[in-house]
Amino acid sequence: MTTGKINVSVENIFPLIKKFLYSDHEIFLRELISNGTDATLKLKHLTNIGEAKVEYGNPIIEVKVDKEGKKLHFIDQGIGMTSEEVEKYINQLAFSGAEEFLEKYKDTAKDSGIIGHFGLGFYSAFMVASKVEIITKSYKDEPAAHWTCDGSPEFTLEPADKTTRGTEIILHIAEDSLEFLEESKITQLLNKYNKFMPIPIKFGTKTEKIEQKKGESVDAEDKEETYKSVEVDNIINNPNPAWTKQPTDLTDEDYKSFYHELYPSQFEEPLFHIHLNVDYPFNLTGILYFPKLSGDLQIQKDKIQLYQNQVYVTDNVEGIVPEFLMMLRGVVDSPDIPLNVSRSGLQADGAVKKISNYITRKVADKLKSLFTENREDFESKWNDIKIVLEYGMLSEDKFYEKAGAFVLYPTVANKYYTLEELKENLKDKQTDKDGKLVVLYAGNKEAQHSYIEIAQEKGYEVLLLDSPIISHLIQKIEGDNKDITFVRVDSDHIDNLVKKEENTISKLSEEEQTNLKTVLEAIVPKQNYQVQLEAMDSQAAPFIITQPEFMRRMKEMSQSGGGGGMFGMGNMPEMYNLVVNTNSPLATTILNNTDKAGQEHLVKQALDLAKLSQNLLKGEALTAFVKRSFEMIK
Repeated sequence: MTTGKINVSVENIFPLIKKFLYSDHEIFLRELISNGTDATLKLKHLTNIGEAKVEYGNPIIEVKVDKEGKKLHFIDQGIGMTSEEVEKYINQLAFSGAEEFLEKYKDTAKDSGIIGHFGLGFYSAFMVASKVEIITKSYKDEPAAHWTCDGSPEFTLEPADKTTRGTEIILHIAEDSLEFLEESKITQLLNKYNKFMPIPIKFGTKTEKIEQKKGESVDAEDKEETYKSVEVDNIINNPNPAWTKQPTDLTDEDYKSFYHELYPSQFEEPLFHIHLNVDYPFNLTGILYFPKLSGDLQIQKDKIQLYQNQVYVTDNVEGIVPEFLMMLRGVVDSPDIPLNVSRSGLQADGAVKKISNYITRKVADKLKSLFTENREDFESKWNDIKIVLEYGMLSEDKFYEKAGAFVLYPTVANKYYTLEELKENLKDKQTDKDGKLVVLYAGNKEAQHSYIEIAQEKGYEVLLLDSPIISHLIQKIEGDNKDITFVRVDSDHIDNLVKKEENTISKLSEEEQTNLKTVLEAIVPKQNYQVQLEAMDSQAAPFIITQPEFMRRMKEMSQSGGGGGMFGMGNMPEMYNLVVNTNSPLATTILNNTDKAGQEHLVKQALDLAKLSQNLLKGEALTAFVKRSFEMIK
């Protein structure tokens, strides 16, 4: 048997790094600044524990563009490297200095904020550079070193005359990457990837006016004030963003200010925020904001930003943030999120599910506290947040279990109930013949106004449930509450409620009712309408169109793309009930009309009016109805 080591050829590694390691070449900037941040934080840790006998000071990372020389400089004032360390960390591909440091100082460096994981970040420089130089001086009292490589396996390493601690990386930008010499491009990338890095980052200078006082007199009002302009460092990042602080140290204004820092073009204030802060069994911080939402489930995706130790990773947080919360905005930061080697995607890991579950629980707890502390305010925001919560009830069982404490069911009269309050309020007046609680609801307050009016006249409470996924949610609620059924107000509910009015006895005899039904069924299209006779108040509408609740709901679910699609009802013909009020004068007129043409005319006109009230009269039929109506007026 033969054993040995596979020899990996560096000639083959460099092209692979350039082409495949990182999907986006601009990542080099994030990686090099992350390296500089690590170098600085390592020095901070070593000075804190007394191992580095140097002054930490107020270090920054500087990025400089030399457009004429086609060079990009990254300068830090961190720990630096000796020649031996350059050999170890730079010439040994994928040897992660960050991981070695954390292992060596694992008892004290747990919270140091060091970023690196893979040891490949430095080599991302070769995606945009034809040559890379490193000039570095260690915090130790050793000579500086100068390393140079042109992207081949060959490098040079020689002494340098650098006298200050830290590292400067110089990229000689390749001809196919000259866009990275544009200041606007670098500014854009710094804002994208490094906006909240923990070490101040300088890019260029900016002009500031400072007050300069002169000619002061005894009377302060007479003093002369002038201003002078000075050039100051342009620090482009916020090293201490709100999510890194304790909630007790932040005001509502602080949270709002940070929201606008995250989303400068967003003028509306967020409705409320949820501060995430956990250190066991994983580390996670962040702030989630509830913005005002419309009923569109698609508009808000990819608004939450994922960070790892304040380094921007992605705005695709699928898998970490529960799907129903993807419509929120904000930041999630965790060093424990397992990323692939390019930090551009998640790796499958049990910790990710734990993080997702934690966020679900935290959001539910916050919503419950908001509801309990100020119900009136919570109710005022309900229409702006309901789509998220209803979606959460459908998609996350853990959220559904907690949602009963704060999810609301508004009425058309703007009263709000929880499900338990709804049951208590309706139990004595809205039960069917089987003893089930019947909850009437409208999906569109304007379109279903006449049906709402009929229900209210009978003393029934009508909810307003108008989100696009309400049919799915109702199905779930009914499955878990066998004593309740939801029925839309324009569905075939009229004869289902036990409560009857005294005047609902039909004025027509059984024989007359049979004859009336025969007349109607000969005229009304059988393929779309089932004729039903109903004894109602004589002032009620003569013809009312309803739709079978089960059929309508299944069709809605199929069209909204949810589980209802399995019923295959998207192509089924529309079926309705034509409910004819036998106590209306029109019913008697139709029955007693001996002129067949006149009888047919009355039925069609009444049917068209009923269809019009349900927005079912369209196209050619609507045109014919309008012409017929004008003829009647003449």
